[in-house]
Amino acid sequence: MPDKKSLKETALTGIKGAWVGGTMLVPGVSGGSMAMILGIYDRLVSAVSSFMEERKANLGFLCSFSIGALLGMLLFAVPILKLLQKYPMPVIYFFLGAVAGGIPMIIRKAGMKKFSWKTIVYPAAGGAAVMLLSLVPAGNLAAGMDMGLLKILFLLAAGMVAAVALVLPGISVSYLLLLLGLYEETMKAIGSLDIAFLLPLGTGVILGILLSTKALEKAMVKCPQMTYLVILGFILGSVAEIFPGIPTGSGILPCILLFAAGFAVIWGMSRLERLQKPNSDQKKEILAESSM
Repeated sequence: MPDKKSLKETALTGIKGAWVGGTMLVPGVSGGSMAMILGIYDRLVSAVSSFMEERKANLGFLCSFSIGALLGMLLFAVPILKLLQKYPMPVIYFFLGAVAGGIPMIIRKAGMKKFSWKTIVYPAAGGAAVMLLSLVPAGNLAAGMDMGLLKILFLLAAGMVAAVALVLPGISVSYLLLLLGLYEETMKAIGSLDIAFLLPLGTGVILGILLSTKALEKAMVKCPQMTYLVILGFILGSVAEIFPGIPTGSGILPCILLFAAGFAVIWGMSRLERLQKPNSDQKKEILAESSM
């Protein structure tokens, strides 16, 4: 019978999965970025790439995350998109606050203890890569394609391409689907549970993740500082793409409040996860921060 600690960890993993699933289909918002900001990204990469090493623990973790992500997509993706259409600037500021709340955690993972040229160059390279991707014109490759073998193969390949956005933070799944001309069709398929469409697309995503996570895990282990700083650049580059401008008039207060709310949610979850870890030095560090 699982203890209370493992139940809490499972519930927290499911909540984080719901957040990632509910936000990843918003144009410009990267599921990988959200996973990184929530502090669950490297665990996901490790669970997938090293699945066979600890099958029971990894399977339980991935199931908790996947169930949460699926529920998040089904329950929250459409309401979030409707809010985005009705109140675009305040909603975007909420996401910006969430990104800001996760940056300290990414810097900690990078092991940055002093300013150097790497602090500028690596994030700049990541940001430039995302911004260059945004210059690619959106296509409509799937237009008029019947749901036959060719469409199934296309969806399989599209899923593998979209997996890059899941593995690399800062690259939006929804934007890649937009480039492939599949964004609206995918949203409709999710809303109507069109299994014939979603199955090959999802299979492609799974294959793409399996093929790419091993290399990323090695990079995180061998070159953690460079890897995390480049990922930070990916995230900042994606933020620059969705930045809605400076609010004015009556829109200033809602944007400030929602930015603060987004920051508080992610920063709070990051602190909670650090307190749950067995490292006593981390606990002392957080408690010292709280008393300042």
